[in-house]
Amino acid sequence: MTSDAVTPEQYILELPEDRKSAILSLRKAIRDNIPPGFEEQMGYGMMGYVVPHSIYPAGYHCNPKQALPFLGIASQKNFIAVYHMGIYAYKPLMDWFLQEYPKHSSRKLDMGKSCIRFKKTDEIPLQLIGELASKMTVNQWIELYESNLKK
Repeated sequence: MTSDAVTPEQYILELPEDRKSAILSLRKAIRDNIPPGFEEQMGYGMMGYVVPHSIYPAGYHCNPKQALPFLGIASQKNFIAVYHMGIYAYKPLMDWFLQEYPKHSSRKLDMGKSCIRFKKTDEIPLQLIGELASKMTVNQWIELYESNLKK
């Protein structure tokens, strides 16, 4: 479910009531933990955290007019998703997350390459998502992104 919202606030206002609190809680967990330099904005029809052009002028290689994406949260039709590009690009971070997840949730992990899906909004492991958001600085993400791009 992509949104045409132009601000995170508008995105949240347009959510169904049963999704607002989950997205607001996720947003708080991320904002309380994400390292300085990342900016919250809309992109790809969802709320996201990006490396702004003021820090990384090259932007995203797929569309240099867009800031470099790092993390996104979205209310999809049947779940809430957290998209974390670092977990996809950096195996040690993925390994850490896979090891930690069972400590924070009794639910089976539902995950794609960078997409972590939560069907039960009241069972999102907010502390774990906050910790995941804290694991990579802007400079570490840029370095990892560029090293993967050159492969």
